[in-house]
Amino acid sequence: MASNLPSDADLAQLKAKYAEAGQDHVFTFYDSLDDASKAALYSQLSGIDPAHVNDITARALKPPKSSDTPDTLEPLAESARASILDSDPSDIDRWYDSGLDLIAQGKVAVVLMAGGQGTRLGSSAPKGCFDIGLPSHKSLFEIQAQRIRKIQELAARKAGSGNSCVVPWYVMTSGPTRGPTEAFFEEHAHFGLDRANVKIFEQGVLPCISNEGKILLESKAKVAVAPDGNGGIYNALVTSGVLDDMRQRGIQHIHAYCVDNCLVKVADPVFIGFSAAKNVDIATKVVRKRNATESVGLILSKNGKPDVVEYSEIDKETAEATDPKHPGVLKFRAANIVNHYYSFRFLESIPQWAHTLPHHVARKKIPAADLSSGETVKPEKPNGIKLEQFVFDVFPLLPLDKFACLEVRREDEFSPLKNARGTGEDDPDTSKRDIMAQGQRWVEKAGATVTNEGGVEVSPLISYGGEGLEKLNGTTIEAPTKLE
Repeated sequence: MASNLPSDADLAQLKAKYAEAGQDHVFTFYDSLDDASKAALYSQLSGIDPAHVNDITARALKPPKSSDTPDTLEPLAESARASILDSDPSDIDRWYDSGLDLIAQGKVAVVLMAGGQGTRLGSSAPKGCFDIGLPSHKSLFEIQAQRIRKIQELAARKAGSGNSCVVPWYVMTSGPTRGPTEAFFEEHAHFGLDRANVKIFEQGVLPCISNEGKILLESKAKVAVAPDGNGGIYNALVTSGVLDDMRQRGIQHIHAYCVDNCLVKVADPVFIGFSAAKNVDIATKVVRKRNATESVGLILSKNGKPDVVEYSEIDKETAEATDPKHPGVLKFRAANIVNHYYSFRFLESIPQWAHTLPHHVARKKIPAADLSSGETVKPEKPNGIKLEQFVFDVFPLLPLDKFACLEVRREDEFSPLKNARGTGEDDPDTSKRDIMAQGQRWVEKAGATVTNEGGVEVSPLISYGGEGLEKLNGTTIEAPTKLE
């Protein structure tokens, strides 16, 4: 290991770089470390640019003052939005068909944001490994993989070529979730997908910063770091080689979503077809806001640019305003569910703008080494900040005519898993309930009679979105049950 030790000149150069940035305390314990720890700390510190860290920290803590004139907020133009709730069925069919054709042509890929651990669920495993308690005990990863398998099969059938269709799946993890995610996929044989078409990659990390603006050490020999937020997806797509892989495969349309939504329609042909027909660079799925006080971010036009405005940033009057064309419906109702379409041509431009995205501050309790004793201390109250980028901060870079929004039914497409069992909202019980209720709606629509409570779990390998269940017509199904 000693051979990996830096030369005296290299060490002096790195120390000088940190000293110039006022961050040379990171070398406090260097001389007392064994050679392996010295080499590891040197390697970690070499990968960090302390001046850049100072710069983004300063900007995050003191964001540029917005002008005194109030923001102009408007719903997106009608030409840029559509709703599954009130669109002409022939439009929806047309989008579905063209989306399936694009899938059959090998032009569609899926990016999954799966960096989170199930800490709030009482599990240290990646969230995608979580079993929400379905009769099948499928994990979120397995449900989503099976939806990809089914949509590949439906596209191949429509193309009628006898060829198999491929939707590559790019799974973005964080440092702590990468190893366990890879092991889980191996253990389950990639859930029946060809492993050549499943790529697991990692988002970046940034150092954790003390309240005084200093880089925190986790231990004598290691800097405390944290994932760089879901907005880290853009840099990660470039540095991991995912964009190069997409280019080689001829991908033109990308669906990106979060792992914790158990109802997500992975590679949804309707969404792909809609976005392609609009010829936009980004589109986003939204659900209708339940009421004026629901704390969700809203997709809208802010000062003439597409944007997301958090619930806390709008006043009561704006939140309660109703739509003049739809009496009784909120004017600002497009709730953000982090479910996006990207054109490949737009993702190719990432290197031109990724460095301009802002960082946001999350104040956290961060275990950190005491610089006098070297002991790692677990703080009682927030002692520092983690810096994060948000995936939607890219929206305002687009002109309004390159952005669109598709409203979908909440009960069919959005049920996030955020909280521990028993909270009654966005927890494993509500996720399970929503999948079982959807399955019951599907089989009843197909003509089956469901007796008892508890719903029906329909395997994605049987039906992607309620199609193909005609043979259940006239049957009786006793709930709760699963159809595999």
